[in-house]
Amino acid sequence: MNQTFIIAEAGVNHNGSTERALQMVSAAADAGADAVKFQTFTAENLITRNAPKADYQKNGDNPFETQHEMVRKLELDPAAHREIISHCRSLGIEFISSPFDLASVALLDTLGVTTIKIPSGEITNLPYLKKIGRLNKRIFLSTGMADLGEVEDALDLLTGSGTATENITLLHCTTGYPTPFEDVNLNAMRTMSHAFAQAAVGYSDHTLGIEAAAAAVAMGAAVIEKHFTLDRTLPGPDHAASLEPKELTAMVKAIRNIERAMGSGIKKPTATDLSNISVVRKSLVAACSIKKGDRFSPDNVTAKRPGTGISPMRWEEIMGRTATRNYEKDAPLEA
Repeated sequence: MNQTFIIAEAGVNHNGSTERALQMVSAAADAGADAVKFQTFTAENLITRNAPKADYQKNGDNPFETQHEMVRKLELDPAAHREIISHCRSLGIEFISSPFDLASVALLDTLGVTTIKIPSGEITNLPYLKKIGRLNKRIFLSTGMADLGEVEDALDLLTGSGTATENITLLHCTTGYPTPFEDVNLNAMRTMSHAFAQAAVGYSDHTLGIEAAAAAVAMGAAVIEKHFTLDRTLPGPDHAASLEPKELTAMVKAIRNIERAMGSGIKKPTATDLSNISVVRKSLVAACSIKKGDRFSPDNVTAKRPGTGISPMRWEEIMGRTATRNYEKDAPLEA
């Protein structure tokens, strides 16, 4: 089994603070994540002035502010991006970001970012998809809110613009924050794998806890993305549905353990099994004293541990044979 690529989704949980963003990079690296992902946008290019908030965003500290007002406080400028990218390089963790507008796509390209995450809300944005497709980068395409036809249309735009299907990973996703388990539908990963065989498939998880992400890995997810925060009690739209650093570390450890547990798929005894065979399996032994010349029968033969003698699978072959010597009770039979 290939190692799952684990993305620690910082998103906007830095609350607009470059210092907190740098701390999140360090926390993601300490947790063992392969990448840390941010969001690149300007409120002016992303949202109209009076756009409403999503339901989960209304539960924040200021339910009366507009989505534009909320998002404007969460921007990271180009200088912050450069500082964060430099910190990622120093710690050996990949920097990824989701651009939310055409200018942000151009910024990430200028900064040399090699992997672009397309957020679920942009899967129907034709000019945006074409611009990213022309860059020929590695792409993670989040598919929340989309049906199979919309996923296919987005893939066609990306590949038609120049990105090879092999460089695209489809991320199954549900956009509730948090997502109820009954809405997760992990089997949709298999549906996409069958429909788009050349594209890898992963899972962007918005549930509470790590169970759904762990299950997705067992089902073959190539990528796992999970929101995290330094402190779940901080103000902001995504903190409450995010993992804290110790939980992120636990998720990474669980995923790596699951990968080891999946194995090769070949059904054969392990080294531990082989060492236990003689102890745990059984052999044919005398159930009572047997005299030379007696015939072996269910009355005088039984199967007991250890498994160092004749296997009980030869029972029918042994029944009716004549003992060639005397046996005390529990003595292993000889063929």
